[in-house]
This record gives sequence, C-alpha cells and structure tokens, in this order.
Amino acid sequence: MLYHLPAHTGYILHERARQFYGEGAGFLSIKSFFQGHALYTVGRVHYAASDRSYLVLNHGRPYTISVEAERPVESFCLFFAPGFAEAVRRSLTTPADRMLIEPEVSSPSSLRFFERTYPHDDLLSPALFQLRAALARREPEQSWLIEQFHTIMQRLLQAQTNVYKEVEALPATRAATREELYRRLHYARDYAAALFATPISLNDMADVAGLSPNHLLRMFKQAFHQTPYQYIIARRLAHAQELLNQTDQPVTEICFAVGFESLGTFSWLFRRRVGVSPSAYRRQKR
Repeated sequence: MLYHLPAHTGYILHERARQFYGEGAGFLSIKSFFQGHALYTVGRVHYAASDRSYLVLNHGRPYTISVEAERPVESFCLFFAPGFAEAVRRSLTTPADRMLIEPEVSSPSSLRFFERTYPHDDLLSPALFQLRAALARREPEQSWLIEQFHTIMQRLLQAQTNVYKEVEALPATRAATREELYRRLHYARDYAAALFATPISLNDMADVAGLSPNHLLRMFKQAFHQTPYQYIIARRLAHAQELLNQTDQPVTEICFAVGFESLGTFSWLFRRRVGVSPSAYRRQKR
C-alpha cells in the first residue's frame, strides 16, 4: 500500500512480500522491516534492516534491495520530500522573532544524515511503531499523518544530535575527519551485520571502510568496545539463539546457517556466551 501525502511532505510504503528485488534512488527515507529482514546495497556497503533496527538513507542515494524469505516480510518505509527535513530543523533552531518574519524559506535539500542502521530506541521508534499500528487498523486522515511526519522528523533530528556525541568521542583533531571516520566504521559494522553468516575477513571489512586492516581493527575496538571478529561472533550466536527458540531446525543445521564451519567451535562458543549448550538452551526456552 502506498500512502501519498502532500507533495512537500512525502509518502509511506507499507507492503508484505516473501521475495522482492528492486532498485531505487528516492527521497530521504527511514526503512524498517518486520517478521524478517531486507538487504540493501549502497555502493560497496551492505545494510540489513530488520525487526531490530531501521535504516536511514539520504536523498538521491542509489540502492538495491532484496528480500528472500519463507514467510511474508513486512516493509514499512517513510520517504520525506526534499526540503522537509530542512524546514523542520529550521523551525527547531531559528529564533521565534526570525520565524515570524520569515516563516518559510525555500532552500535546496542539503541536510545529510549519517547513513547507517540504528537500533530501535525509545526516541524515534515509538512514533514509528504508533504510525505503523494506526495504518494497520485503518487509513488515518491526512492531517494526522502529516503531524506524525513532523514528529518523526523532529525525533530523527534529535537522534542525529545524539550521533554527533558519538562522533566527538573519536580520536581525530578535525571535526570533518571524525565524521568521516565515524561513517567508515559504520560502513564496516553494517557490512558485517548484513553478511555475518558468510565468511568475512578483517580485510573485507577494511576494504569496505576504505581503511587499512590495522587502522580498522584499532578504531573499531575503540568505537564499539569489541573487535570485528568479536562482533561477528556475537551476531552469529545471537541469531543462533533466535533460531533455537523459534524453529525446529537441528542444531547442526543452525550451526552452519549462522556461519560457523565447525559444530565443535559453535557449541563451545555458544556455551561460553550463554552458559549452556545449544540443545540445553532450546530445552530451557521450550
């Protein structure tokens, strides 16, 4: 279902599909998926948008998207018209007397967000979930939808303000260098998050980030408090827990499905992280 709002606001795409492949270069967008995930490719970077997170892509960014699942995956994507984010930010940052004199100023779409997946949080996600639930129950009036777009954009801008606090913690003298390093580190982490079930090396991640392997290793650990290898293992084990809890797949099958090449290594790492063997974990959850 496509929900069109006034041209200066944007639109909503709300669909379900088991299989889908497409290409696009649309508006600034928030992409969220439920009961599964979608893989996005933007240049050399891969992103996985799922129940855990939402993806932010800037205006005009070419991308491909693919969905491959046994059951329908729900997509819920918001697209913001050019200039909408700038108008909302101006209303938040411009003094009241100036806004009275110049309530609207047309400007090109120049605001750029940090492109990455963001874990669902207590700031933006509740508004996103509320809008999704309302559309599932009925088709709300456009006036209400427009207000929700303004609310969500305000929260997205606040989330970006919080991101800059993370950027400031990186070890670089120039602000532009810190911002670029932040982007590249997240390129590597999103790449690993999207493809964790496949063989991924430090060199692969460094190539995506445009950094040397040693530089990536040092900065990744400083920014995320774990090495790339530790991050990949954590993602594999977390997904294994989901499969053990939600499916009847054999343990051996799950081991290989999440990217491990050895059942012994998988069982040892799982026990070390969770405290029990994969089979015992499944029995406890059942």
